[in-house]
Amino acid sequence: MQLIVEGWRFIPHSYAIVNQFQLLALQQYPQVQLFHDDAPFAVADWQPVRGLMSPAQEAAIAAIPAPPPGHVADATLRLYGPFNFAASTTAQRTFVCAVTEWGKVTEVMQRAMGITSLKDMALDPSVTIVTPSAWSKTGLVFSGLDPDRIVIIPHGFDPTLYHPLPATERQALRRQLGWEDDFVFLNVSVMSNRKGVGLLLKAFAQIVDRYPQAKLVLKGREAIFGSRQSIASSSRAVLTVAEADRVRPRCQYLGDTLSFAEVAQLYQAADVYVAPYVAEGFNLPVLEAAACGLPVICTQGGPTDDFTHPDFALTIKSQQQAIQLEGEERYGLFPDIDHLLGLMQTAIEHSAFMAQARQAGPAFVRDRFTWQQVAAQLLALMTE
Repeated sequence: MQLIVEGWRFIPHSYAIVNQFQLLALQQYPQVQLFHDDAPFAVADWQPVRGLMSPAQEAAIAAIPAPPPGHVADATLRLYGPFNFAASTTAQRTFVCAVTEWGKVTEVMQRAMGITSLKDMALDPSVTIVTPSAWSKTGLVFSGLDPDRIVIIPHGFDPTLYHPLPATERQALRRQLGWEDDFVFLNVSVMSNRKGVGLLLKAFAQIVDRYPQAKLVLKGREAIFGSRQSIASSSRAVLTVAEADRVRPRCQYLGDTLSFAEVAQLYQAADVYVAPYVAEGFNLPVLEAAACGLPVICTQGGPTDDFTHPDFALTIKSQQQAIQLEGEERYGLFPDIDHLLGLMQTAIEHSAFMAQARQAGPAFVRDRFTWQQVAAQLLALMTE
C-alpha cells in the first residue's frame, strides 16, 4: 500500500506530535510505502524544533521521502489545520483527520478553510473523516457533516517512553527535580482558558491552604503559545491577592521546549495529573499520564471518557454550556470547582486509590491505546 501523509513535523503542536508517532508506527509495516508532504504551519512564525524525539526516531521521520511529481498513491492521510476536506488529486482515497474541541467546528476554523458553512459542503465519495473521540465526532456532526462519513480512531502513546518507574528510580527522579517532600499535581498544556487553568489555580489556592505540602507544576509550550502569559492572565482574573500569595511559592512553571522523554519524566515523578478542561478534542497528556502510572483527575463528559476508567480516573462533574467567544456561540464543559476541590483532597488523603491507580492505569491503556494499535486501526480503515 502506498500512503501519502500530509501534515506537520518537528514542532511541539499536538497535530505534529500525533503525526510523528503515527509515522513511526506505520513504518513498522513492510507492506506500507510511506511518503510525506509537509503542510505549511498555521502560524507563520512557528519554527521547526529538533530534539523532541530520539535522534534515531527523528532521522527515521526525516527520511520519509516526498511523493514524486505526478505520483498517485492508494491513499492520502491529512493531519494539519485548517482542515482540507477536498479529495486528493494524488491518491485514490482521502482521509482527513479533523478535531472539534468547542462542540462544533468553529467559525474561525471555517473561515480559515475558506468556507462559510460545512452544512453547505458536499464531500467527495472518496473522502473519509477521522476523529479521535466521540465528543469530537459529535461536534463535527453538529456542524453539518454526515456521521456515516466519520470514523473514530483514538490517539495513542509510546509504551517505551510512557511507563511507570520502579519505586527507587522514581524517588531518585523526584529528588533530582526537587519534589521529594511535595505532593505534586501536574498539568501539561498550552495553559489557555479552554484548558481550565483558571479553575485549577482557584482550586489549588484552597488546597495549598489546607495541605502545605501540595505543589502545582504547570508545563506550558512557550515555543508556539504564550503559556506564561495565559497563566498570569488567568491568575489575575480568578485569584484574590491573598490566594495569589498562597499559590505563588507552591506553583512551578516550566515553559521550555522539553523532549517527549523529559515530559515523560514529569509524569513519572508527579503524584496526580489534573486536567479540568473546558474544551478538548482528545487530551493526549491525560492518556500519557495514565500510561506512566499517574492517577488522573479530568472533566466528566468530554473526550477523556473514551479512554479512562474509574480504577484510575476521578472525573469532575461538569455542565455543558454555551458561551460567546470570538464573536460566536461555542459549547464547553464547565467543571464544578467544589467537586474538583474534593477530588484533589481525595487524591491527597486516599493512598489506597493512589496505589490502585498506579497499577490499573498503565494496564488499561496499554491494552487499548498504543500507537501500534492506532496504526493498525488506520490501516484497517484505509484498506477496507
